[in-house]
Amino acid sequence: MGYNVRTANDYDFYEVASLLQKTIRRGDAVLAIRAAEELQPNFHKYVWNRLIILSAEDCEDNITGAIVDLFDGWQVVNKVGQKGDPGRLFIAKAILLLCKVRHSRDADNLLLLVSERFPEREFEFTLNEEAAELLPVDAELDLEIPDYVYDVHTRRGKRLGKTKKQFMLDEEAGLTRPVTVFDNLGEMIESGSYVAPIGRLF
Repeated sequence: MGYNVRTANDYDFYEVASLLQKTIRRGDAVLAIRAAEELQPNFHKYVWNRLIILSAEDCEDNITGAIVDLFDGWQVVNKVGQKGDPGRLFIAKAILLLCKVRHSRDADNLLLLVSERFPEREFEFTLNEEAAELLPVDAELDLEIPDYVYDVHTRRGKRLGKTKKQFMLDEEAGLTRPVTVFDNLGEMIESGSYVAPIGRLF
């Protein structure tokens, strides 16, 4: 794509594309949909690629799946052959979702500030140091696999009599930073019958 690309009404493509992303970040759905409408006739693939990337790049909430689902719906509706553009509704819905969720630049900042700035020499040193702690230094030794690996989903775990209930309890206990919407998850797992969940979804 060259530098002098124009939109449907002869605006600079790159300026309108920037407007689309920056207005979504700021929660301005009206200006964002206007930018999308300007891009959509000639650059609908770009619009959807940008919305999907935005869902990971700028959003705290995990809504990428919802945006992909809306894109799938847009494709289905536009194959019907109706007059006009019935798929515009799906773009509007995607923009509304992206504007309404909690926003965070953490993922992109992580790439920019850490991954792309981690010196090669320091990375190699850290990698070797971590590997020495996790794995036996002697190459002749076998890899020591922790017991928790052998759960009900493995052949060895099944032979050892591991159960689904035990798997649920062990994995919940093994979480590094556990978060659950069920305050009584342990009781729910332990009970042999239905126990109503206690907690808040939001």
